[in-house]
Amino acid sequence: MTGSRCSHLSMGTARGESLSLLPTQLPCPGKTRSSGPVFIQASGKHIQWLLGADGEVWVWIMGEGPGDKPYEDISEELIAERARLQAQREAEELWRRKEAEITKKFRDALANEKARILAEKWKVEMEDRKAAKVLEERIHEEFKRKEEEERKRGEEQIRLQEEQRAKELYWTLKQAQLHCHPSEKEEREWEEQLRRSKAADEERSRRAQRARDEYRRHSLRAIQKGMVAGLSSMFQELGQSHEQEARLYDHLPGPGPPPSLATPVRTWERPLRPVSTEIIVRWFKEEQLPRRAGFERNTKCIAPWFHGIISREDAEDLLESMAEGAFLVRVSEKIWGYTLSYRLQKGFKHFLVDASGDFYSFLGVDPNRHATLTDLIDFHKEEIITVSGGELLQEPCGQRDSPPDYHLLFE
Repeated sequence: MTGSRCSHLSMGTARGESLSLLPTQLPCPGKTRSSGPVFIQASGKHIQWLLGADGEVWVWIMGEGPGDKPYEDISEELIAERARLQAQREAEELWRRKEAEITKKFRDALANEKARILAEKWKVEMEDRKAAKVLEERIHEEFKRKEEEERKRGEEQIRLQEEQRAKELYWTLKQAQLHCHPSEKEEREWEEQLRRSKAADEERSRRAQRARDEYRRHSLRAIQKGMVAGLSSMFQELGQSHEQEARLYDHLPGPGPPPSLATPVRTWERPLRPVSTEIIVRWFKEEQLPRRAGFERNTKCIAPWFHGIISREDAEDLLESMAEGAFLVRVSEKIWGYTLSYRLQKGFKHFLVDASGDFYSFLGVDPNRHATLTDLIDFHKEEIITVSGGELLQEPCGQRDSPPDYHLLFE
């Protein structure tokens, strides 16, 4: 209200109802108040006016009383409060966005740091693996060199022993020729002495071969297990053992002849090399069956790894679906012997096995000689074939078709 008087006044009740009052004169503020007339509606609700000293209705005009703020100030305060509340709400919303942004920023930074740490760790592990690979290759080369030196020393030792023995036998035979008409008893004694000398030579040769094989086995096992420490001391001990071994061989007694696998007597003239399937089959029946080639040890069963005269392509086809380390042995069409076909992780290898003499051995790969074909296979189930390839015979590859591909050999 803007004046001290008004002709009409509207007031709200407790339930928001509007009452229209009769026109009246409004008193000035500060007048003495008293109870005024009572207006009653049909609803039973009523209001009572306060009257001033002059008997008129007492009215308070905002801004005219002592200590009242002007309307403009109150309006400014209301506007300022509304502005403050709106700014507070906007600030809270802005902070929520800012907080989410900060959380995401540091979460991403943490993830990037973890990724960087993993990358550094992977890099270090790769460098360690490369260093280990280089070290392993260096050890391989060192052992190969030592093995070659050991082999040369062993061969030279055997050659010297052979020359010395040849001289001894020569002078013995020479002296025997000087005796006229030796008795039958002396002849038998001479033959027995000669037999014992040959047996002693063979025993010395076998002992030297076993020493070389033992050295080679220890060397290869050291490589496989990563035994790097103590290599130089081991080489020094081995170098000292060669001289002790040579002195020991010179004092070995002459034992009787060792038991050996009987060599089959040839009843046919073997060509220089296989020329046909019929010749190969005959060779196998004449020379290999008596030596139990292809059979399991001490049984009448054919070994699961043995195959007949099959081609390289057929062998690879049989091994194609098998894991690394699978193998088979087939009768060779190139030499008097066999071919060992071996499954690599990617591809195949084929090793020629010489059987033209009284033993079985790999051509150009391993100097070890074995009395039977089964001995060769069993040996390389424990010892690798080559140092560079590390081939170890693990799973035999059996027959796939019926009749088996070796049926011609056993008919």
